[in-house]
Amino acid sequence: MPHKIEKYLPLTESTAYTLLALSEPLHGYGVMQKVEAMSQGTVKIGPGTLYGAFTTLESEGLIVKVGESDRRKTYALTDKGKAVIKEHIRRAVIMVENGTMTQGW
Repeated sequence: MPHKIEKYLPLTESTAYTLLALSEPLHGYGVMQKVEAMSQGTVKIGPGTLYGAFTTLESEGLIVKVGESDRRKTYALTDKGKAVIKEHIRRAVIMVENGTMTQGW
């Protein structure tokens, strides 16, 4: 892992969905809509939470601002951000596999 990504893991559910939503460049409102759709309505991110997350994720080098138009800032994943979300998913798959094998519930 070239970026020392362990320090970012595990991700919160809202952060993971935010990074997943930014697999294509989006502005904040687009991210909020995509997160709600991707999570089948189980995760809703408000503007205050999202813009705070954008600030943190940008300062950590996980996302980058790629444009701005009419006060709408567009963000995208960096290579480091992609590495973090890929590792998060790998770990989540292991958990799902273990949960699927659990018997007697």
